[in-house]
Amino acid sequence: MSEPPRFDRGHTDDLMSFLAASPTPYHAVANAAERLEKAGFRQVAETDAWDGTAGGKYVLRGGAIIAWYVPEGAAAHTPFRIIGAHTDSPNLRVKPRPDSGAHGWRQVAVEIYGGPLLNSWLDRDLGLAGRLSLRDGTTRLVDVDRPLLRVPQLAIHLDRAVNSDGLKLDKQRHMQPVWGLGEDVRDGDLIAFLEETAGLAEGSVTGWDLMVHPVEPPAYLGRDRELVAGPRMDNLLSVHAGTAALAAAAARGPELPYIPVLAAFDHEENGSQSDTGADGPLLGSVLERSVLARGGTYEDRARAFAATVCLSSDTGHAVHPNYAERHDPTHHPRVDGGPILKVNVNNRYATDGSGRAVFAAACEKAGVPFQTFVSNNAMPCGTTIGPITAARHGIRTVDIGVAILSMHSVRELCGAKDPFLLANTLTAFLEG
Repeated sequence: MSEPPRFDRGHTDDLMSFLAASPTPYHAVANAAERLEKAGFRQVAETDAWDGTAGGKYVLRGGAIIAWYVPEGAAAHTPFRIIGAHTDSPNLRVKPRPDSGAHGWRQVAVEIYGGPLLNSWLDRDLGLAGRLSLRDGTTRLVDVDRPLLRVPQLAIHLDRAVNSDGLKLDKQRHMQPVWGLGEDVRDGDLIAFLEETAGLAEGSVTGWDLMVHPVEPPAYLGRDRELVAGPRMDNLLSVHAGTAALAAAAARGPELPYIPVLAAFDHEENGSQSDTGADGPLLGSVLERSVLARGGTYEDRARAFAATVCLSSDTGHAVHPNYAERHDPTHHPRVDGGPILKVNVNNRYATDGSGRAVFAAACEKAGVPFQTFVSNNAMPCGTTIGPITAARHGIRTVDIGVAILSMHSVRELCGAKDPFLLANTLTAFLEG
């Protein structure tokens, strides 16, 4: 097999475009699908009968996408190589009755989704995007990508101790954004505005999944533009890299010894328990149907799953120059140091020694250095879709990612090289 394709700084440029165009999980999977379509993939419906033909295919369900490529002549028991990621990010999401306000201000009622750094949402120019469900049973994506809302912070004159005692935010009282002036708050105003924006007839929207997003675009940062600042890197950085790697691997065609897969789930930030989350049946159903469509049996499925490996790719913590004591003293991942291998002996990450060997081989093949992350023993460790995938499907899973700063902020920070170093590693992994 020839050398894998090499992604470079152009990949990071494209990542910034992907982040800007993907303010919600629904937009992210639509953009990933568009890229895969250009690579020759085609969408298949879960309600249709599937055939066993070779080629690239994908399933969309809400904010999740499962895509895979079947090489010509692949046996029914051919193992899978899976890149796992998630499409959702912590943010503010619109409530069922969104129209509110007080004291001459018109506001939008929001809930807190996941675990955002609340202070990072203050005094930002915010847009609104998501999915509209229509009376005829269809859905429509909408994106108001201009300054529409703002969560105003209390002036220091009215909170004199804020810099000494710390900022204290009540999720219900202090995080409701303003979007206009007026004493007369009417139910339906926000949805009517979105119907007009989307060119829909009045009263056509009967349901919605809407979320707030910053409108400031991603940008290169630093003297030599060696850093990237932008929203939703956790975890669209991995979704973007996984999409690029799958398209690159598919270009190898019959040379592939495995069936490469991208599994990008929704709802990781609040536990993954949904029909589009990693703890749901979607991935297992797609993989099993792929085996059966190629004439396989339960025995073929069992053989395929037993030899399958998943790289659960999510962002991790780079060592923070102002808070180095919060990190393990012997594990200090740096930005632009290559992807990180995440390890936790209490299975908050799924990595073990055999998984490390698979990841190390992919990095060596790609010519990419890698680092190791482990939490400070005195600090609780986060988790990912990795342990869920391993336990639910009996698939060997390895947790990896890119080291960033400001995780769960409205605007996160990574190195400009790490996105394409990850993409090169993922491509090498998918190709075996």
